[in-house]
Amino acid sequence: MQNIWRYIRLSLKKSFDNIRNEDFKNNLLQAIPFWTASFITGIAAVLYAQVFAFAEKLMNIILDWKGWMIFIIAPVGFVLSWWIVKKFAPYAKGSGIPQVMAAIDLAEPKERWKLKYLLGYKIIFIKVISSFVLVLGGGAVGREGPTIQIAGSIFRFINRILPKWWPKISIKNMVVTGAAAGLSAAFNTPLGGIVFAVEELAKIHMNYFKTALFTAVIIAGLTAQWFAGSYLYLGYPKTNEVTMHVIFPVILVSLVCGFLSSRMSLVMLKINKFKRRFKNDGQQILFLIISALIIATLAYFVNREILGSGKGIMERVLFTANKKEEWYNPILRMIGTSLSFTSGGAGGIFAPALSAGASFGAFFSGLMQLTQNETNVVILAGMVAFLTGITRAPFTSAIIVLEMTDRHSLIFYLMLSGMASTLISTLVSRKSLYDELKIVYMNELNEKTKRKKVNLEDLGKKST
Repeated sequence: MQNIWRYIRLSLKKSFDNIRNEDFKNNLLQAIPFWTASFITGIAAVLYAQVFAFAEKLMNIILDWKGWMIFIIAPVGFVLSWWIVKKFAPYAKGSGIPQVMAAIDLAEPKERWKLKYLLGYKIIFIKVISSFVLVLGGGAVGREGPTIQIAGSIFRFINRILPKWWPKISIKNMVVTGAAAGLSAAFNTPLGGIVFAVEELAKIHMNYFKTALFTAVIIAGLTAQWFAGSYLYLGYPKTNEVTMHVIFPVILVSLVCGFLSSRMSLVMLKINKFKRRFKNDGQQILFLIISALIIATLAYFVNREILGSGKGIMERVLFTANKKEEWYNPILRMIGTSLSFTSGGAGGIFAPALSAGASFGAFFSGLMQLTQNETNVVILAGMVAFLTGITRAPFTSAIIVLEMTDRHSLIFYLMLSGMASTLISTLVSRKSLYDELKIVYMNELNEKTKRKKVNLEDLGKKST
């Protein structure tokens, strides 16, 4: 195998040495790693989406057969999902976006060796397996954040295997570009991926890698469409014949969703802080079983829509006449998401946040007796606002919802919703959930690597 790999690299070097135009050769060598990683990311995103969808489908088959099975599969799924992550890849837990943000901050020469804990082939496999188990157990998580960490891992891997004679490519640029490509492929939202990279991830000047970023998003998106077909994440909700009067319900729902989602972020941070007090795995397992049974009880006796990513809720309230939501349904979504996201297993929060916002939008539209088309506008605004309250990325949230529904005529309503949510969220907490978790992961990683260094030094002293 090594001989084959050596032959391939030598053949590549000879091929590029024959190119006389140095500018063209250098540009081509700079672009190929991004193209390759983007193509692989598109394939990985499609395969992961199919695995995730299969987990949700299998869960529903089991519960359609025997609803009480939720009291078995939920505790088993929560505990097993956590154990897989803890045993094999501790930093595969949760969404993956804070890990990518931490990796970008650590992509400096002195800290770069720490990236192996945050991005790598092991992260990819454990992320997929753990989230599959968690969703099968009824966890209210999504696949979009995990896809971003998977994409970042793919881009880092491609960067690492480049031969020594290859022009140096910034690992920071590749990770940022990978994250954008991952989001683009996960939601089929290329503009959303670009805006996400600019608004949420990039702390460096965009001119240095904007061409690579745009190209990567296009390749990953086209690859995903090639395998999965051209599609919208949701579809085409009807929003025609809506007057300017809908702006008042939009602002009201946006403020409520922004406030509640930012409060939910604080609750999840407090749960994580509480869990760090656990002194052994037994306490952690007990916490997971209690969390799973709470979700199982709510799903069995109140509303099964608390389970899974929540995409079914969005499709129901946007595309059917059944837009009615009871007041407790969005609250249940928040509870399910909070307990699932803090379980320690792998799973994202993008789709659950969008579904909670959709549920709130439908509920308030019912109170205000809006028409079906006006309700759709308010639902979309609620989705943007709730996601913004968690990410603090209003333009990313607005563009994602815009692209997944193809409602370009609503761009100003969606942007207004994102800005209103940002204003109220900032009053609740200064930093986003991702920013706070990034700090937690970086502190954990620094402490872990510090202990490892001390142990190695002690071992060296004993050997001498």
